[in-house]
Amino acid sequence: MSIPTTTPSVAKAKWLNRIKWDEHGLVPVIAQESGSNDVLMFAWMNRDALFKTVELGEAVYWSRSRKKLWHKGEESGHVQKVLAIRLDCDEDVVLLTVEQAGGIACHTGRHSCFFHKFDGDAKDGDWHDAAPVLKDPAAIYTESKK
Repeated sequence: MSIPTTTPSVAKAKWLNRIKWDEHGLVPVIAQESGSNDVLMFAWMNRDALFKTVELGEAVYWSRSRKKLWHKGEESGHVQKVLAIRLDCDEDVVLLTVEQAGGIACHTGRHSCFFHKFDGDAKDGDWHDAAPVLKDPAAIYTESKK
């Protein structure tokens, strides 16, 4: 199932053709925080999302679960101001350098989505939460609906 491009100006943006989109019309995206260089999250973009990201200067992703564009922070207020966009050597992964509003990128109320840490060895290891919840997610999403 390919995700169609809906905006006529997106179809005219030749720079989008450089990217090696997958069979669904998506490209993986890593959001990295400016300054700390923390990897905040991983998501997907289609052509419309990347075009809109450039247009707005804020991260817009493709939500595979909701099947629609997702302007990061539209519900939580934790928008990502995009400072730089890079394409990897294989031209199939996008890296965003962002300023993270509110210091929270994860819907769990944590700074980064990568908060599970593996401890131990291959036989007896397990995953543990290695980062604190900065704000209760229920409060984040309740406040944003006011």
